[in-house]
Amino acid sequence: MMKIIFTTMALIPTILLLKPKSLYPVTTSYMFTLALFSLTLLEPKSNSILSLDSISWPLLSLSFWLLPLMTIASQHMMAKEPLQRQRTFLSTITLLHLFISMTFAAYSMTLMYIMFEATLIPTLILITRWGQQAERLTAGTYFMLYTLSTSLPLLIAIIFLNNLTMTPTLFVQITNPLNQWTSLLLWLASLTAFLAKMPIYGLHLWLPKAHVEAPIAGSMVLAAILLKLGGYGMIRITQILPTLKTDMFLPFMVLSMWGAVLANLTCLQQTDLKSLIAYSSISHMGLVIAAIMIQTQWSLSGAMALMISHGFTSSALFCLANTTYERMHTRILILTRGLHNILPMATTWWLLTNLMNIATPPTMNFTGELLIMSSLFNWCPTTMVMLGLSVLITAIYSLHIFLSTQMGPTSLNSFTEPTHSREHLLMILHISPLILISLKPELVL
Repeated sequence: MMKIIFTTMALIPTILLLKPKSLYPVTTSYMFTLALFSLTLLEPKSNSILSLDSISWPLLSLSFWLLPLMTIASQHMMAKEPLQRQRTFLSTITLLHLFISMTFAAYSMTLMYIMFEATLIPTLILITRWGQQAERLTAGTYFMLYTLSTSLPLLIAIIFLNNLTMTPTLFVQITNPLNQWTSLLLWLASLTAFLAKMPIYGLHLWLPKAHVEAPIAGSMVLAAILLKLGGYGMIRITQILPTLKTDMFLPFMVLSMWGAVLANLTCLQQTDLKSLIAYSSISHMGLVIAAIMIQTQWSLSGAMALMISHGFTSSALFCLANTTYERMHTRILILTRGLHNILPMATTWWLLTNLMNIATPPTMNFTGELLIMSSLFNWCPTTMVMLGLSVLITAIYSLHIFLSTQMGPTSLNSFTEPTHSREHLLMILHISPLILISLKPELVL
């Protein structure tokens, strides 16, 4: 694991020293080599500083796989920028990826918290420097305030646990006796930061703002990886703190499931394509939160499967939205009509990605949602009402996206730039891993 971390660190000086003509080819090749090298983590090996297990390595491999895809997706946007800014951009996304990797590979809660907070700085730079509209500073402020204010209770809980055990808190069950109120307060303090990062409905306002203002690389890393830091942290907390009855988590579970329905309903009235995809992420993460709270083997397997599959699917949706934006220079749904007539191959990618977003069998999305629904129904049959509504509305807004962008009269003309090979490669590299994982889901479950 340390070899991969050091190799990733070496990518930053490489970016700064490369000749202009070879900047993107060499950088992308280097990143793909790292992505393939990360697949060797299928058999995790521990050391004294960093460790991997069946929870962290799928998310780590996902983050390594998406690093070159972010570079490919940003090439058109960065082509007009001066060379130094291109180098700065590539260094920023590499630094962000390095912090994310160390968060997933952390051996103790203290190191995980430090790296968890360190991801804030490169993400903020991406949003505020390369954002596309004037409101990007407001989006950056929201992102900062929500993350920092909710992570303070987590810091206090980690310091308390370190003092209690007299060591950095490892990912093992605490044996020291805790009374009921102490245990409950530790749970609440720890969950606050991770629920805001997921985000749970009610603490979600930073996410649509950040997505709408961020560049394509920022949207991809936000949807695919940064949201999963919350789920990863929640799973780690369940390993450390004393097990509580599920009744204690009832308010959070009700809020997450009802919030998933409300987020889906909000999708139906969105006019901005990126904002719509961002709200769909909130609804999917609501199901993940409810599954992790149950703390059964099936529910945790379903949560992991949905997190991985959502990472690929939402990233692909943002890439498609960016492809449309680069040609039409708007993300308003009513203005981005009739693309089927001009970009027929892109219509195929839209259809495939929307079918995966709906969780059509036999995709990984379906496996994850089925496991989560089975667990929730076993916990309380009444939850099937909210789950059924959520699935129904997800299908409605996914078809709404497809029909709104592809069908009807178009404002484009025949001289519009056709879809590039780069964009087709980008979609193949999103959808192929998801299909391959769907054929062998035990890699993730």
